[in-house]
Amino acid sequence: MEITIKDLFRKQEKLENKSVSIMGWVRNNRDQKSFGFIDLNDGSCFETLQIVYERDFLENYKEVSKFRVGSSIEVIGKVVLTPKAKQPFEVKATKITLIGDSLEDYPIQPKRHSREFLRENAHLRMRTNLFNATFRVRSVVSHAIHKFFQDRNFIYVHAPIITTSDAEGAGEMFQVTTLDLEEKIDYSKDFFTKKANLSVSGQLQAEAYALAFRNVYTFAPTFRAENSNTKIHASEFWMIEPEIAFADLQDNMDLAEDMLKYIITDVFDRCPSEINFFDRFVEKGLKQKLQKVLNSKFKVVTHKEAINILIENKNKFEVTPVQGKDLATEHEKFLTKYFDGPVFVIDWPKDIKAFYMRMNDDGETVAGMDLLVPKAGELIGGSQREERLDVLEQRIKDFNIEDEDLWWYKDLRKYGGCKHAGFGLGLERMVMYVTGVDNIRDVLPFPRTPKNCEF
Repeated sequence: MEITIKDLFRKQEKLENKSVSIMGWVRNNRDQKSFGFIDLNDGSCFETLQIVYERDFLENYKEVSKFRVGSSIEVIGKVVLTPKAKQPFEVKATKITLIGDSLEDYPIQPKRHSREFLRENAHLRMRTNLFNATFRVRSVVSHAIHKFFQDRNFIYVHAPIITTSDAEGAGEMFQVTTLDLEEKIDYSKDFFTKKANLSVSGQLQAEAYALAFRNVYTFAPTFRAENSNTKIHASEFWMIEPEIAFADLQDNMDLAEDMLKYIITDVFDRCPSEINFFDRFVEKGLKQKLQKVLNSKFKVVTHKEAINILIENKNKFEVTPVQGKDLATEHEKFLTKYFDGPVFVIDWPKDIKAFYMRMNDDGETVAGMDLLVPKAGELIGGSQREERLDVLEQRIKDFNIEDEDLWWYKDLRKYGGCKHAGFGLGLERMVMYVTGVDNIRDVLPFPRTPKNCEF
C-alpha cells in the first residue's frame, strides 16, 4: 500500500510487519558495506523516515548505496517497530527505485549551512530542517488566521493589489504604469488614466465592506518601496487586516488578544515537532515565551504613561525617550519586561499616527493602539477609525494628502457611517514570533528586499 510518512507515524502499530510504499527525497544515505540507512522525507510532515537496506535482501544494493542526497526515490518495504531506538519505527526495504537523480553539485548537503547561503538557494532551502519547519508553520499560521475569523462569521474581502490611494500617507509605494518612465508622464494616457500603485494596505477598502457586512478581514500581499535593509522589513509581505463595525478601541484590543492566543494555541496543537525543533535550535525558551503569552491578560498603558516610564529609566536606552515621539524597539521590549507580558500602548500623539485614526477628545492624541509582545516589540498596530466627516477632512488636510482619490472613503461617513475599528498584523512578523527566526527574509518563501528580486 502507498502511504505518506505522516500517516506512517499515525498508524505505525497497525502497520507493523505490513508492506508499504513510500516516495520521497533522500536527506542522507549512509553505506555500512553490508547494510545502509537512508533518511527519507516526503514533505508530508517534519519528521524523516529511516529506511534500512541490506546487501542480502536488495538486488541493487550497490546502486542504492550510491544514491545521492536530494534524489527522489520510491521505497517498498516492511514496517518494523523499534520502541527502544531513537525512532519509534523504521522501514526495512525490499525494493528501492530511483525516480529522479540528484547531481553531485547539489548544494543542500547534510551539514550546517549559513542562512545567507540558503537565501541564495531559496528554491532549495525548504529541504533543510530549519526551512521545512518554518514554512510548515507559516502554512499553519495562515490557516489558523482564516479559521479564527471564519468561525466568528467574518467576511473575507479580497482587497485590490493595484490602488490609487496611499492608506498610510507615507508615499513609499511602487508605481504601476504601462508608460515609458523616461518620458514626461501623462497619466491620462496610462492604463488606468491616473496614477496607480501597488497597495500598502487593504484597510481602506476593508472599511467599506465592514459598513455593509459588519465584520470583515483582508489577507493579502502588500508592498512598501522603503529602502530599508533591516531584519524586520521587506518590500513585499502579507498583511491580515480585520475591520469591525459598531466597535471602539477596546473591542479592537479584545479581538487582537483573542486572535493572537488562538494562533499560538493552534501552532502548539498542530506543530509540536516543529516547535520543539525551534525551541532547541533557534530560540532557547521559545515554548516558555509563547506559553506565557497564552497565560497573560494583556496590559494597557497610554503612550504618555509609557514614555514617562521610559524616562524614569532613560539611562538604559541608546535612544532617549521623548514625549510626543515614537517608540524605539528597545523601548518596546523594555515595556514588555516592565509589565511582565504583552501590553497595548494606546492614545498616541496625533502627529505620528495615520490620518484615519479617531481624534480623542483632548485634540492631541488619537485612538490608536500598538500591541507589544515580549522579546519582539510591536506585533500588531491598529486604531478606532475617524467616523466624523469634518474631522476626517481636516486630518487629510493636516497630512497634506490629495483627497481627490478618497472621495469614496469620505462617502462612507456620509451614508450610514458608524464607529468602527481595525488593526493590521504582518504574517511574517507573526511567523517570526512563533518560530524564533529573527530575519524576515527567512520566513518569506522568496523574499523581496532592496536590490533583491531573484527567483
